[in-house]
Amino acid sequence: MTLAAHGPDLATSLARSPHPIVYLLLVLPFGASSGFLSTAIAWELSQSGLSVEQVAGLIAFSFLPHTWKFLWAPIVDTTFTRKGWYRSMAVVSGLGFFATAAIPATEAALPWMYLVVAIANIAITLLVMAIEGLMACEVQPEQRGRVAGWFQSGNMIGGGLGAGGGLWMTQVLPAPWMAGAVIGIGTVLCTLALRRLPEETKVDHSLHGSPLVAMRGVARDLWELLRSRSGWLAALICLMPLGTGAAMAIAAAIADDWHASANTVALVNGALGGVVAAVGCWLAGPLCDRMDRKKAYLLFGLTQSACALAMGLAPRTETMFIVFSLLYSFTGGLAYTGYTAVVLEVIEGGAASTKFTMLSSLANMPIAYMIMIAGWSHGRLGAGGMLYTEAALSTLGAVVFAVVAMAAAGRRRPVAAAA
Repeated sequence: MTLAAHGPDLATSLARSPHPIVYLLLVLPFGASSGFLSTAIAWELSQSGLSVEQVAGLIAFSFLPHTWKFLWAPIVDTTFTRKGWYRSMAVVSGLGFFATAAIPATEAALPWMYLVVAIANIAITLLVMAIEGLMACEVQPEQRGRVAGWFQSGNMIGGGLGAGGGLWMTQVLPAPWMAGAVIGIGTVLCTLALRRLPEETKVDHSLHGSPLVAMRGVARDLWELLRSRSGWLAALICLMPLGTGAAMAIAAAIADDWHASANTVALVNGALGGVVAAVGCWLAGPLCDRMDRKKAYLLFGLTQSACALAMGLAPRTETMFIVFSLLYSFTGGLAYTGYTAVVLEVIEGGAASTKFTMLSSLANMPIAYMIMIAGWSHGRLGAGGMLYTEAALSTLGAVVFAVVAMAAAGRRRPVAAAA
């Protein structure tokens, strides 16, 4: 079917749309923030004598602003402009990278690390809200899977650059703060990609004006989303522990179990892992546009469960660490693209940043608790037990959602009269 079959308006709109690589560039700082902390900083902390549980606790804590960010999401929809929010938060996030790297990697300095991580992650939530709002308002329905793939590939590549690049720079530069400064400068430079995006064309004026009017508009939009079948099913699937990649989130802290060196961790959890994850994103995007997006997300999550199970059964060697870390990266790209496509499908316009953020907050809850479970299970069950636990919980989540979704579909299906 050609674009012309959908009418001249769609064909013209798609022709004028910027290439989705713009969203890849804009989301790089968001990915770098988690990669830098979970790999470069985690490696420094673990080498300074902190336990895996302490490192996992800090990483899990960094996800807390992402689970509560719906509380401050409405300000992105109702004040300033989304481009303005992106530019200002890019500066704050850049300073956050610098400060995180400048704090000594010691147990005594850990409280300061928690404080900086909290501030930096609040800033990065506002930055990504601006991107999500722009995507929701400008992307055509037929392109949501494709754009989701490019968006999440930027997240993954950013994570790889923050992880591998950050760890490599902390090893070769004279002082750790320099690595944070380089990534911080790169974050600010990402604002240049905003020039490729048009000004917002779908503005809901009910979200602007007095604070009371604006909040009523936001609340109305949220209620309409959650009362719809597609909306509450999207919320439910975001809460399931699917595609969290919890084990790889603490890869730097558990690398010794596979006898993996710092250079190996930097490679597979860094640039190479980011590229492999991006390939997964690019493959998943078109697939999400060709099948039911929730089913695609379930399929991708179960694929990652199988990867965790296989890694648990495989020998504990550096080669196996490389192989399965890259497989984890690939399945992570699949799962994150599936999640983004599900969200873009249901939020439409209006208070887009708030609606995207609410679902994203729900999706970050399983990431946070699965990382905590990974740290806990590693200390008590070992590396294999940690991976089996992740695989079991992810599979259980997929089964629970499938049962609920089928039950909901059954209630909507009209009952046929007896013959």
